[in-house]
Amino acid sequence: MRLLPIIIFTFLLNFSLNAQTKPWQGKFEPIDNLIAAPNTYRTASGAPGKDYWQQRANYKIKATIDEKTNTLTGEETITYFNNSPDELTYLWLQLEQNVNKKENEDFGSINNEMKDFITTRKMQFLTRTIDFPAGYSIKQIKDANNQNLKIMINNTMMKVKLNEPLKSGEQISFSIAWSYPITDRSMYTLSREGYEYFPEDDNNAYLIAHWFPRMAVYSDTEGWQNQQFQKLGEFALEFGDYDVEITVPADHIIAATGTLENSESVLTKTQLKRLKDAKTSFEKPIMIITKEEADLNKKNKSTNKKTWKFNAKNVRDFAFASSRKFMWDAQAVKLPTNTVMAMSFYPKEGLPVWQEESTRAIKNALEVYSNATFDYPYPVAISVNTSNIGMEFPMISFNGGRPKNGKISEKAKAGMIGTIIHEVGHNWFPMIVSSDERKWMWMDEGLNTFLHQRTLKERYPNYSHVTPKKIVPFMTGDKNILRPIMTTSDNELFNQFGANFYIKPTVGLQMLRNSIIGKDLFDEAFREYANRWKYKHPNPADLFRTLEDATATDLDWFYKGWFFTTDYVDLELSNIKWFKVHEENSNLEGKNTTLNAKIEMSGPHGETTAKDFSNGPEIINMISTPDKDYGQFTSRLDESEMRKQLSGKNIYEITVKNIGGLVMPVIVEWIYSDGSSEIDRIPAQIWRRNEYEIKKTFIKNKEVVKVNLDPNFELADTDMNNNSFPKTDSKSEFDRFKSKKSN
Repeated sequence: MRLLPIIIFTFLLNFSLNAQTKPWQGKFEPIDNLIAAPNTYRTASGAPGKDYWQQRANYKIKATIDEKTNTLTGEETITYFNNSPDELTYLWLQLEQNVNKKENEDFGSINNEMKDFITTRKMQFLTRTIDFPAGYSIKQIKDANNQNLKIMINNTMMKVKLNEPLKSGEQISFSIAWSYPITDRSMYTLSREGYEYFPEDDNNAYLIAHWFPRMAVYSDTEGWQNQQFQKLGEFALEFGDYDVEITVPADHIIAATGTLENSESVLTKTQLKRLKDAKTSFEKPIMIITKEEADLNKKNKSTNKKTWKFNAKNVRDFAFASSRKFMWDAQAVKLPTNTVMAMSFYPKEGLPVWQEESTRAIKNALEVYSNATFDYPYPVAISVNTSNIGMEFPMISFNGGRPKNGKISEKAKAGMIGTIIHEVGHNWFPMIVSSDERKWMWMDEGLNTFLHQRTLKERYPNYSHVTPKKIVPFMTGDKNILRPIMTTSDNELFNQFGANFYIKPTVGLQMLRNSIIGKDLFDEAFREYANRWKYKHPNPADLFRTLEDATATDLDWFYKGWFFTTDYVDLELSNIKWFKVHEENSNLEGKNTTLNAKIEMSGPHGETTAKDFSNGPEIINMISTPDKDYGQFTSRLDESEMRKQLSGKNIYEITVKNIGGLVMPVIVEWIYSDGSSEIDRIPAQIWRRNEYEIKKTFIKNKEVVKVNLDPNFELADTDMNNNSFPKTDSKSEFDRFKSKKSN
């Protein structure tokens, strides 16, 4: 027997050591090991720390579009501010135009499956059978002393080697001259920029984006941003001021980031008067460039040149669109702290729906997003019509959606309006709350889609909206290929990135707002995050921590399941027991009398599972509490009062099983014999001690005839057929869902 203590000690020691090397990671354990530790740059509360820093880059750019050769030529001076504590011996710039080179490392890898039948356009995407020139020609790079700087180009990134180290707190100016062939957007997949050709009138509409060499981000969490541009993961950029001059054919109209500085030089007196009137037109848009004026421009095709000058403050990028085909309308939008000009540019192919709806959609987005976060701070918000795209840049977005022969279906119209709202909304995420799209696409797409859907619900209630049910098919997909939200942008499967980076984060935020935290508290926390990190670079941990900090709610269990795993929600209402208390005072300690319910089967642990409520309640005796159970307390419960309070009441014990793996709040709908109903909400913390099965007891005045879990489909439960008692067949439950969804 002397060996027994040694054996027990050895077992406990091994268990302890194993626990240290493999810590328990239950669903409610902190996510500290999954996110970066807080520091003086980023605090444990999710706010920027006292030592937070970020770099800055100002740009002076002159560019010219040669319409005959479809070439853009430019020169720029970049002033780069080293606000980091580090000394830099080289700089990295982004050269996104190089992604269009045929030898690009990611060429043809998006949706690259060959089939028995394939369209010529799809074959062009995969093989570039018809080749075309693409990518930057860097002509020179010089420092402020006109000395050449050495460079090395790695695909879509360019290293500039400095002649002298750039110390902390210093700045450097250098100039670059470059050119590149503007590509035909119809010739390659995921075309965010380029030109669209219109054969009918032999004209182009130029969408010019990621068009100049620009500074990559150098941050406290990554150093130099080092992920190549591969089209899905978009941009990580620094804030700065822009002075831009763009020379185009004299009859072109330009829409651009920033304020037009020389309107008197590029617009007629009549157009200037219209633009001035639009600044006080709060009820409807005013046409600045009419259809008749655009038609005249298309017909004449001027060979002269005109330079447009723009200035933009504190933005992280600059984009523009140019065409002689553009009509232009504008309307003032009054926000609590400023007035914004909402403007739309479109060719005749966008009529009539763009003239009717585009600027109104911008206005709706500006108002709803501003109310949810902070007032839109820039002077203009622009929507430009093009084909097959929805793409955002500071103050300007390129948006698809066109009628055919002047007619558009309600579905297509809704899609167009949704696209405009979504892309305008990107001004907040990530153009101002500047997350790294190249690394965490969900931080801009998910948060933006969440507010985009809120805008649709508030301003276009008849349009369909994303709800938790929308994500169910995705979450029940093949676990061998599903990936969690916390997946780097370019590493997601092409046919899944929409669900994983747009819809699933949106649904997660909807659940936090509507079912877990509550609207008022969540809205305040979301607003806190937006204001903490506007004009800064947040990471996922900053969002996670801020939502907890501003709500006093432990959400690690939700983050862990929803963002870091591919588990899904499937809560099963596996059993309900109905009791009434025997009203006579009984001292038969440990004994009770029971009216047997109708039994369908026994559970795996011997528990009985009732089929329905038809046999009435089980009767239980509530015995007096023995003195020994009170320990050292000398006071006693008023047992007669307890019996009085329970007299005639119905006691229901529910058993809920976690089939899918994700813990969630338990939402219980009670339907009573008189036809009335009510809902009880049990916080997710009920799963803390048992993540697989919970029991909960309720006292009800009325008799229950039916119980449903998640009756309003708030939690993305993947199997609603196991959510009810008495049990229902699959068809009836599916019909119930369809009926509820349609209502």
